[in-house]
Amino acid sequence: MGKPNTSRLDREIRQTERKLKAVQEREMWPLTGRERRAILRSLAGGSVRVVRGKSTTRADRKLESEWGAAETRLSAEITALQTERQRIVNEAATAKASKKSSGWW
Repeated sequence: MGKPNTSRLDREIRQTERKLKAVQEREMWPLTGRERRAILRSLAGGSVRVVRGKSTTRADRKLESEWGAAETRLSAEITALQTERQRIVNEAATAKASKKSSGWW
């Protein structure tokens, strides 16, 4: 038995890490529709308050909270993918070890 096939998971991990880096740089493309709407809503609310000459601290906190939630979601996805990859590698190692030990000796 050869190496376990983890190329699909490795590709997904790399892609999710790219998304996380983009979110940390405040890019919009990796966000889900709900996250995108929430961030745009916070931006619009802050813009209205700026036009009215009022403080934007609440809108700023909400905006930071939404970006943080997106980062948390992507970090959790990376962790889940890495856990799944490790499970596949462990299963392959167990199968290989049991195959070796089941010899006719």
